[in-house]
Amino acid sequence: MSTLKEILTRRPVLTTIRVTAPAGAATPQPLSKGLGQYRMNMMAFCKDFNAQTQKFKPDIPMAVTLTVFKDNTYEFTVKSPSVSWYLKNATGVDSGSSRPKHVVASELSVRHLYEIAKMKQSDPYCQYMPLESICKSIIGTANSMGIKIVKDLD
Repeated sequence: MSTLKEILTRRPVLTTIRVTAPAGAATPQPLSKGLGQYRMNMMAFCKDFNAQTQKFKPDIPMAVTLTVFKDNTYEFTVKSPSVSWYLKNATGVDSGSSRPKHVVASELSVRHLYEIAKMKQSDPYCQYMPLESICKSIIGTANSMGIKIVKDLD
């Protein structure tokens, strides 16, 4: 339950936007198409985003949830790349199978699956989920991409 002071000091939200930007290499040019209409400072956002994502390898697609307030300020949270991106990089395929469960695109070991789950657990929305649940979700994504999960790679 919020207190009266918290309710009165909240800033009114203009919009919430989800954007995918490369880690450490965000520039205002491609982002201005979607964000320019909200009159926010693109260069300041790019500097803040690049500073926060400099620990990642360049050009990793990072999911960003950006909240723009009516006074032209913003807040953002950075999430790790999507599970499908991790699976494609771990298996070395460009895309999943065109016929999942009929044609196997690649194989992935349980050890790799566990490592992907540990990286996804650092996301703000997954940090309180048990690792087993995250692994089950990743297995479902792998199955829908035509990636077979095996105990050990030969």
